[in-house]
Amino acid sequence: MACQSVAAVMDEQALLGLNPNADARYRQRAMAYFEQLKESQDAWEVCAEALAKGIYSDDHVKFFCFQVLEHQIKFRHCSLSAVQQQLIRETLMKWLQFQLMNTQPEKAFIRNKAAQVFALTFVMEYLTLWPKFFFDILSLVGLNPHGVDIYLRTLMAIDAEVVDRDILHTPEETRRNTLIKDSMREQCIPSLVESWFQILQTYQQSHPELTCQCLEVVGAYVSWIDLNLIANDRFVNLLLSQMSMEELREEACDCLFEIVNKGMDPVDKTKLVESLCQVLQSAGFFNVEQEEDVDFLAKFSRLVNGMGQSLVLSWTKLAKTGNVKDAAETLQAVEAKVPLLLQLLVHEDDDISANIVGFCYEYLHVLKQLPQLTDQQKANIEAIMLAVMKKLTYDDEYNFENEGEDEAMFVEYRKQLKMLLDRLAQVSPELLLEAVRRVFTNTMQNWQTAPFMEVEVAIRLLYMLGEALPAAHGAHFSGDTAKTSALQDMMRTLVSCGVSSYQHTSVALEFFETVVRYDKFFIVEPQHIPGVLMAFLDHRGLRHNSPKVRSRVAYLFSRFIKTLHKHMNAFVEDILTRIQDLLELTPPENGFPALLTSDDQLFMFEAAGILIVNSESPVERKQALMRSLLTPLMDAFRLLLAKLPQETEEERQTALADCLSHAVGFASRTSKAFSNKQTVKQCGCTEVYRDCLQAFLPALSCPVQRSVLRSSVRSFLHRMIICMEEEVLPFVPAASEHMLKDCEAKDLQEFIPLISQITAKFKRQVSPFLQQIFMPLVLAIFEVLARPAEENDQTAALEKQMLRRSYFSFIQTIAGSGMNEVMANQGAENMERIVFTIIQGAVDFPDPIAQKTCFIILTKLVELWGGKDGIVGFPDFIYKHIVPACFLAPLKPTFDLSDAQTVLVLSECALTLKMIHLKRGLEFIQFLQQEYLPSLQVAPEISQELCQVLQQPDVKVLKNYIKAFFQRGKL
Repeated sequence: MACQSVAAVMDEQALLGLNPNADARYRQRAMAYFEQLKESQDAWEVCAEALAKGIYSDDHVKFFCFQVLEHQIKFRHCSLSAVQQQLIRETLMKWLQFQLMNTQPEKAFIRNKAAQVFALTFVMEYLTLWPKFFFDILSLVGLNPHGVDIYLRTLMAIDAEVVDRDILHTPEETRRNTLIKDSMREQCIPSLVESWFQILQTYQQSHPELTCQCLEVVGAYVSWIDLNLIANDRFVNLLLSQMSMEELREEACDCLFEIVNKGMDPVDKTKLVESLCQVLQSAGFFNVEQEEDVDFLAKFSRLVNGMGQSLVLSWTKLAKTGNVKDAAETLQAVEAKVPLLLQLLVHEDDDISANIVGFCYEYLHVLKQLPQLTDQQKANIEAIMLAVMKKLTYDDEYNFENEGEDEAMFVEYRKQLKMLLDRLAQVSPELLLEAVRRVFTNTMQNWQTAPFMEVEVAIRLLYMLGEALPAAHGAHFSGDTAKTSALQDMMRTLVSCGVSSYQHTSVALEFFETVVRYDKFFIVEPQHIPGVLMAFLDHRGLRHNSPKVRSRVAYLFSRFIKTLHKHMNAFVEDILTRIQDLLELTPPENGFPALLTSDDQLFMFEAAGILIVNSESPVERKQALMRSLLTPLMDAFRLLLAKLPQETEEERQTALADCLSHAVGFASRTSKAFSNKQTVKQCGCTEVYRDCLQAFLPALSCPVQRSVLRSSVRSFLHRMIICMEEEVLPFVPAASEHMLKDCEAKDLQEFIPLISQITAKFKRQVSPFLQQIFMPLVLAIFEVLARPAEENDQTAALEKQMLRRSYFSFIQTIAGSGMNEVMANQGAENMERIVFTIIQGAVDFPDPIAQKTCFIILTKLVELWGGKDGIVGFPDFIYKHIVPACFLAPLKPTFDLSDAQTVLVLSECALTLKMIHLKRGLEFIQFLQQEYLPSLQVAPEISQELCQVLQQPDVKVLKNYIKAFFQRGKL
């Protein structure tokens, strides 16, 4: 009968929707039913009854019932009656009793959910209603495997709720968790530990999965319980015996790791680690080379790493407190682990090696602190060096052409080894330099017959010395003579032994990377420049058969040229001839794959520009060379631009527009070569860049692919404003006119910085132009901002916000550049409209960045026009609009005074008030006291206080007072 009554109460139709394959209608009904049961005072009790009586066999329904219970315990426990709380406890225990009798355990996801519900109930009730929680469970479960499984899962769930440091808890939860742990230590931890021992002993043969679970529990709890309960002969011997059992050894290793990691007194920690090591060693675990199970060895390596790091930490603490005797014993214990460390570090499996890097790094740190090294310690350093050098080497399986996850992991592992190398350099730079020199020299003598990985790692080590033995501004070839001569010898060998011809991408890349890292070597020995230049320019570099090498070499070539341009004079024209085909614009219909991508070509154009600009040729020759570099770009641009509007296919249009954009980008990149010492004018290149502008600007009126073309031409104009100075001005009005036609928010947002750049750079020179363009630009902005957008369109809202910010920044630039006539000459109506938008920006939009700019503008306008000789009618505007803005903005609910950006807005607002007082004096104070502040119902004494602070010279006092004033006003 009970079965029927519950079935009648539960919505069977809704339960159908719990099946993942159910249709949407049923799923929605199930969700609604779940919400109903969660929120009801007592409807959830049907779920408790279903679980207690095992009514449903469907897994999804069982899971659902546990979810409903979980919600009650988590969110409504306090509002449940004592009877209902008792019902939950009874339900859980009855369900657990069912598990003991079942021949088959529940699915893992149900057991995990049940464990979570047990754990939540424990957290809520252990300190008050259910102090015998563990006693009840253990009494019921005994050593029944199904019951033990739930018990262990519950312990892990309790660990997650109460102990796990990765989970953020409120201060109240933290206090509660501390009380729970204290109470458990007093009342039940010894019983729990005893139960773990029994489980580990009973099930190690018959149920290894339960034993592994139990080992995990011990590892989790050991960090906060009395270690003596675990670190005793009985327990440790059991764990060590399990280290020899194939199915348990990895978890046993992890458990020992957690024991070793427990915080404790340094002397006790040393004793614990040493006793553990003795047992492990006598059991044969230190014979790493005889162990074939790499997964276990990875865990064992982690354990040794933990032991080593614990000993180092103990030594540090003891050395700090001046405990010489114990510190010496601990250091001896550390040293004794080094042979094992080396075996693991040099192991062919990188995971095993990576797991011991931490200990190795910290051991080297210890050696760095010692006043003098023993011969044994020096031998250890050398052994670690050799191990690192060996492990840096690529293996045969590394796929250079298609790097996947394994390759990425090796790159990460190499970074760890690099840290060791850097630490070795700090401990003993001479030893490292000598070791690298020996490996490098031996390998370079036989590079023709050596495998690629040996050659690559030899050059790599030379490259790594650059960071391991740092020098100011890369000056590796001056100062310390021993280091300088060793590096110089190795670089001389590198560039003269012919290894640049080695046929492997990794060696080619490493060669060029190293040449550029030590580019200052060529200043000392410039005779090697021609040979290296040829390597860059031929099949070894820019014409290598690997696109990856060509791409990287293009970048490295530009860096090489940038550093050594003073030594390139004799080769300029030869280089330009040799790279001519790499500087061609590749039109989309070409069909041939280009040697370099457009991104790579940018570096080539930059290098070409640097060579031309810095050559010692006469101005006429520089001009001719620059023209021959840029004319093909202009010609190709004109041809492609004529084609673009006729093209109908979207894909072809995009390809052509990209190609046009690349042409502009290449021309722009050549201009990076100019400097204050070598200007466009001094090099005679003004005319050729003027021609570029004339060639590129028509793209602004192209009816298709507007965004790409405008963006690239705009970037070119930015560069030309820097390089060509006032020579660019004649082109700006027409360009601006085109860019203001049919524009989107993003176009305007990107156009405004161009106008701001011109304004800031040329100031009065461009005043007539600014007066002419000011209103068209402002109206275009207003038009875009007024366009309707869908309510949920986040992108459009963000674009408008960014445009609004750009608009206010533009007004700020105009107001701040001393050209008030630009705004003043727009007519009274336009003027008023603009100033109103600034008031609106200061008050209405909750965007602190824009608001801050608006108050800066208002302060400037008051300074310009608010005095006796200002614009007629402006003082009236100050009182009607600017003063109210200074009070209404901070009083808005969205004005968050705990936000740092908003506090900056308030500071600017205070400065605006200060400026009004500066310009209007006593008249302003009277207006505040007699008219404005009374209208806000501000008490006369507070009003007087504010006016007194306003009249003080110290602005800081005003800023602090204003913040307190508005904090009070918001209460």
